[in-house]
Amino acid sequence: MSVYPVPGWLRAFAESVPDLGGDRFSRFLPPPEGGRRHSAVLVLFAPDTVGDAADGSRVVITERAHSMRSHAGQPAFPGGATEEGDLHAADTALREAWEEIDLDRGGVEVLAELPTLHIPVSGYDVTPVVGWWRSPDPASLWAKDPREVARVVQPTVGELVDPARRFRVRHPSGFVGPAWDVEGLLVWGFTAGILDRVLDLAGMSVPWDTGRVRDLPA
Repeated sequence: MSVYPVPGWLRAFAESVPDLGGDRFSRFLPPPEGGRRHSAVLVLFAPDTVGDAADGSRVVITERAHSMRSHAGQPAFPGGATEEGDLHAADTALREAWEEIDLDRGGVEVLAELPTLHIPVSGYDVTPVVGWWRSPDPASLWAKDPREVARVVQPTVGELVDPARRFRVRHPSGFVGPAWDVEGLLVWGFTAGILDRVLDLAGMSVPWDTGRVRDLPA
């Protein structure tokens, strides 16, 4: 199986993470007493081995099962709650990715742990872990645990930074944030926010019309 080097832009971003505070990624930071539970998610980039993406990279996103009690049918990075025995956030994220989508952690290079953020709706503190799938087999990813995952999508970075594909969504609460339509999956909320900040801080974003706002479907 081929081994692909980390793209220069992604390596440079990962090396800059120690100098970045949580407020560079979200306005919601963990409360002093901490959230009610800690979790970690895997922001996994992979080489585009099946297409001709100019930047040569894809990102792995899941659609949560529609039967879940919280965030049903919404986009998410692979990940979940920290369990006893997990050594660190990356360990949690990789374990969950294997359980959810059958990702072989041996083919993943962990590049950086982003600052821990907070999700007010769930009360969880979440640590995003950025990884590079150096030995990819895109067809191997599937909804291994259908109780948690409905499907896996892998948009290219080129698609995500294309101004024509970018827009924002407005939640009934008044929240407005970045979004994408990926194979019919509306990517918004925490997942879209992290993607938006990573691509921007990595210097991959290009100017787009932030005034293009859609109401979030009921």
